[in-house]
Amino acid sequence: MKYRKNLLASLLTLGVLVASASSQASGWCESGKPVKFAGLNWESGMLLTDIMMIVFKEGYGCETDQLVGNTIILETALASNDIQVFGEEWMERSEVWKKAAAAGKVVAIGSPIIGAVQGWYVPRYVVEGDAKRNKPARAPDLKTVADLSKYPEVFRDAEEPSKGRFYNCPAGWICEQENTEMLKDYGLENTFTNFRPGTGAALDAAVLSSYKRGEPVLFYYWSPTPLMGQIDAIRLEEKPGVDKTVVTKVGISKAFHEQAPELVAVLEKVNIPIDLLNQNLARMTRERIESPKLARIFLKEHPEVWHNWVDEAVANKIQAAL
Repeated sequence: MKYRKNLLASLLTLGVLVASASSQASGWCESGKPVKFAGLNWESGMLLTDIMMIVFKEGYGCETDQLVGNTIILETALASNDIQVFGEEWMERSEVWKKAAAAGKVVAIGSPIIGAVQGWYVPRYVVEGDAKRNKPARAPDLKTVADLSKYPEVFRDAEEPSKGRFYNCPAGWICEQENTEMLKDYGLENTFTNFRPGTGAALDAAVLSSYKRGEPVLFYYWSPTPLMGQIDAIRLEEKPGVDKTVVTKVGISKAFHEQAPELVAVLEKVNIPIDLLNQNLARMTRERIESPKLARIFLKEHPEVWHNWVDEAVANKIQAAL
């Protein structure tokens, strides 16, 4: 009899512990713990983060916060659960992330951006012309990076007129090194100058200036970005088998993944169509709208995008708060 009582007491205790663990797993915000996000410093990352924060705050009553820092600092903080969410993680680009993932300290979920890509671009009017601006097609057969060997004079470098100019990334960026190798691989290093702007802003300014004047410009770029929402450009094809798709995930800490399944399920569904995202990033720049304000505008104007991330009751809460 005494053995049975002890066994029953043990089972009851175990049941309480299991129930407590289950409650904790679904009640991260109910327990008063804030959800801390990486304070990303690029436009798409900022907007995605602010949208996620509003959904958590208004839909689930979560306290939210951001930790600002560079990518290395933020990924390190995620691995130690000092922050819980990294809103736009580019896969296979960071050694810090790779090590943390291999150690099981971080988890990649969802696909917040589908269709993101990087590569070499030219304005559409260079290939197809622009009747409205009376611009003839300067390179009608330009379809691939290899085709550039026929058109260096179209992209003439004002400082070295015998060559074309290719606008690379700023020195020190990973893409700058990759693009420099591409110039060599395609045999273009002697016919195009490898121009490296001092900053990302300088690259944007050079491209936009040429675009507004209707001049040919050859440049590396990526999406989603404000620039790609402001211009109509064609990405040049590369060698067969080369894939320049940018795979993005939401990065979360192991603890958050284990203890907040309801919120994790929301983040797994977060996705914004690439064209719509580019358009809103362009709007952010053009109208000088701060990211938190634009996030609320976006949620108000595009319920068709986010309503399926959450259930109807939560969607109604969010909608009422906008």
